[in-house]
Amino acid sequence: MNISEKYTYCIAKFEETMPNPKTELNYTNPFQLLVAVILSAQCTDKRVNMITPALFRAFPTPESLSQASEEQIFELIKSCSYPQNKAKHLKNMAQMLHYEFNDVIPDDVEKMQLLPGVGRKTANVMAAVVFNKPAMAVDTHVFRVSARIGLVRNAKTPLETEKQLMKHIPSEKVHDMHHWLILHGRYTCKAINPDCLNCPITAACATFNKEQKQSNNLQLEL
Repeated sequence: MNISEKYTYCIAKFEETMPNPKTELNYTNPFQLLVAVILSAQCTDKRVNMITPALFRAFPTPESLSQASEEQIFELIKSCSYPQNKAKHLKNMAQMLHYEFNDVIPDDVEKMQLLPGVGRKTANVMAAVVFNKPAMAVDTHVFRVSARIGLVRNAKTPLETEKQLMKHIPSEKVHDMHHWLILHGRYTCKAINPDCLNCPITAACATFNKEQKQSNNLQLEL
């Protein structure tokens, strides 16, 4: 199976097994999603969804969040990872969004990264989910799963992974592929003890097939 066939196969299987992929973060508007994605860095979506209801009730708009103290924000998000840093980022992000962008999140990935706490991954999530652009956000799941399957080769950074994925994924499938890879990594191709027995794409997985070949060779030697 060459690289093009591998992508075609994986996309077809993911469409079959996960026909309506979407983020597991809870939000009702773009501002809430931006806050949730910032909070989700090195933190589970489940934990973020436990934090955000009270945060959104207290500070429902960029203006209200910009006027909050870092201590007030910290108290509401302290159960997530790196709460002090994130409290600072959220306040500064809200201030810039309110005073410099008139509460409107820019639809450009580069401009979004001007906002404190917003890196390329976060900007790509927003571009894909909110603005329906063909942007590939590479988090730890996408990075790991893409390498394991063999969708990318020798990618050392998230940006290298992003570029290789974008080269092969049809633009209309990029948004779904982002969610497919995340969900696949979260529930099947886990970092420890991947569930290969229930994986729908083992036929295309470079790691699985390499291990199967090694196992067969070992059995022949025995």
